Amino acid sequence: MGRSGDVLFVSSGVKLPSAAASAPSTERAPETAFLPLAYIGAAIGAAARRVAVSFPRAPIARADTGLSPPREHGKVGGGEARLLISEVAVRGKGGQPLDHPDLEAAAADALRTCRPNEALTAREVLEDVRRFEKSGFFRSCTPVAVDTGNGIRLVLEVEPNHFHGLVCEGANMLPSKFLEDSFRDCYGKPTNMRHLDQVIKSVHGWYQERGLAGSVSGTKILCGGVIRLQVSEVEVNNINLHFLLDRKTGEPAIGKTHPETILREFTTKKEQAYNRAQVERDVRTIFAMGILKDCPTIVEQPVGDSNKVDLVMNVVEGRSYDFSGGVNPSSGIYHGFLSGLIGSISYSLGNVFRRNKKLNLSLEKGQIDSTFQFNFTDPYIDGDNKRTSRTVMVQNSRTPGTLVHGVDHLNHEHLTIGRITAGVEYNQPFRPKWRGALGLFFQHAGACDDAGNIVTTDFYNSQLTASGNACDNTLLAKAESVYTDSGDHSSTMFAFSVEQGLPILPEWLSYNRVTAHLRQGYEIGPARLLLRASGGHVEGNFPPHEAFSIGGTNSVRGYEEGAIGSGRSYAVGCGEVSWHMFGPVEGVVFADYGSDFDSGHTVPGNPAGVRGKPGSGYGYGVGIHVDSPLGPLRLEYAFNDQQAGQFHFGLGCRN
Repeated sequence: MGRSGDVLFVSSGVKLPSAAASAPSTERAPETAFLPLAYIGAAIGAAARRVAVSFPRAPIARADTGLSPPREHGKVGGGEARLLISEVAVRGKGGQPLDHPDLEAAAADALRTCRPNEALTAREVLEDVRRFEKSGFFRSCTPVAVDTGNGIRLVLEVEPNHFHGLVCEGANMLPSKFLEDSFRDCYGKPTNMRHLDQVIKSVHGWYQERGLAGSVSGTKILCGGVIRLQVSEVEVNNINLHFLLDRKTGEPAIGKTHPETILREFTTKKEQAYNRAQVERDVRTIFAMGILKDCPTIVEQPVGDSNKVDLVMNVVEGRSYDFSGGVNPSSGIYHGFLSGLIGSISYSLGNVFRRNKKLNLSLEKGQIDSTFQFNFTDPYIDGDNKRTSRTVMVQNSRTPGTLVHGVDHLNHEHLTIGRITAGVEYNQPFRPKWRGALGLFFQHAGACDDAGNIVTTDFYNSQLTASGNACDNTLLAKAESVYTDSGDHSSTMFAFSVEQGLPILPEWLSYNRVTAHLRQGYEIGPARLLLRASGGHVEGNFPPHEAFSIGGTNSVRGYEEGAIGSGRSYAVGCGEVSWHMFGPVEGVVFADYGSDFDSGHTVPGNPAGVRGKPGSGYGYGVGIHVDSPLGPLRLEYAFNDQQAGQFHFGLGCRN
């Protein structure tokens, strides 16, 4: 027996008969017998009977007692009688005591009106009964009155909620461990049903955080303290594609694209749980194909009364061709601003053969630079379920050799490196943010002067080819892996690539090149810190123009292009702090460092050593970056460790 304030927690072994089995009794009831508040009998009087009708759940019994009836203590509005309650007690069904502190505390909190030596109405008693049930700890509460001869003792019979097991139905996506952890501390103990409400909210939150359409549709407490949760998860029944002429009018159109070309990009499949986040990613992927005018819209259509939904994707196709032009800065060393620019034009044809295959032709022309390139890309190889793409390319380019070999000091002529390249490359996303590439390329490369004449030695009589012939031939196998956290240029990025020359013929070159690039951004209050690092190494018989050049706009600022060194190995690090100034303009301060690790002399012909390049150096400066319609524009001024200043202009983000 426990006591809390004025409330006595007791149990009794006396069982009341059911209402159906009750019968009038002519025997004198002992003073300790329990009498229902619903029917005290003629001995208690009419006042007690008016109170009794408020407790219909209590069984009815008759007793002929010699006790004097309880005294009425006045009436409330409408004639409702008050009865003097001499004692208030709480016990469990079947006589078990309330043996847990949580139950005793919940009962004491619920008893706000029923107090000993108080005159109560039936309505006031029922208010406390409702508080018992609303507390969450009790399934039911039944008031029973006991005539002790000294007054009415009010006994509230309660049935606590105990948790002894959980049955969850319909939860195909919800992990069982999630529910186990939610109920772990409740097993075998009195359970507050408010905790069940919290679990239900957490289940809803679990679905919402993952974009899943699921919820708890019903709960039930079974016998033995087992809780049953009924979970409803929406399932994808079908996926339909509708072509429209215009999204506003909704007028249907005949699609120019095979439907399976679009639907194969949909990772959401029939008969799987409906994941809104996954569908949103699929919609963005489909829009990125470049064949649609607007981002597709998804319409959800419930299927009857089932937990299934049809997804209808409305698409508006755009034009399948594009013509563009632009201006880019050259990577060579020029005197004058305009002489260092390259004009470019390109024509692209998308959705070739109605299967989103893409054809691209581009031409770039500068004072020395020129590049013609043909690409044909199949973004999704037929019959491949791993989303592998294939690109066939042919390229003819001329690039400045000044990055490695500088300028001819006698007549100030420039060396140019001509390359004819053809090959095929396969790309595949093997993780959500990882992609890999494998390629095979053939390259025919050599050096020439401004007049286009082939040259094999430079001003210092150093070889310009590795084979000693006019041109070098190389069959390159390439493997690359790239991680990108997001499309933002300040997000995390890591790239690693390996190239291997295959000497199928004796005169073909054999060398191995390894490169790595890392980028990481941090938000520091209103500013952003961006760190970059890159490095690489070449081993084998390679031509000098394949050496790593250090210095310049995309390397170490404060130096001209390739002015620090040309090495077999290299590393470059960069740190930038940028902040928003106004509109599309942001300010930036930066510092760069680069080194060839004293590997310049190992490059054939030692182009860096004979030109007096230091092999390492650093630069620092300030600048502004403008987010323009042409892309990011970078205007920067930097000093190097020789205290020489240099302007740098760049279009696009640094590598």
